[in-house]
Amino acid sequence: MAEKKGYVATTKFLIASPTKVRPVADVIRRKSCSEAMAILENMPQKGARLITGTLKSAVANALNLNKQLDEDMLYIKEIRIDEGPRLKRVWFRARGRADQLLRRMCHITVVVDEKAGK
Repeated sequence: MAEKKGYVATTKFLIASPTKVRPVADVIRRKSCSEAMAILENMPQKGARLITGTLKSAVANALNLNKQLDEDMLYIKEIRIDEGPRLKRVWFRARGRADQLLRRMCHITVVVDEKAGK
C-alpha cells in the first residue's frame, strides 16, 4: 500500500551552494515545524533564511489544504537540497588572464506531515 506523501513546498534556482545549505537542513530534519522555525531564526547562515521561506510555504500549504490540521502537529518529514544549474561567469585575473567562476544554485524541497498517534 502506498504511503501518504505529505504536504510539499519547493523553491528552485536559489543562488547558494548546496554544500553550504545541506548542513543547515541536517539540523532541522525530523523536528517539529515550530521547533525548526525557532532554530532557523537563530542561525546566522544564509541557508537558514532560504530554508525558512520554503518551510513557511510548506506549512501554509498543509494548513490551507486540510482545515483540521493544527500547526503544532506538523513535523518535517523530508527536506532535500538538490543541486541546480551553475551560472558561469568570468573572473579577471592578473596579467590579462581570466578564470571561470561558477555560481552554484540549489533547489530546496520540504515535505511536512502530521504527527501520528497524538
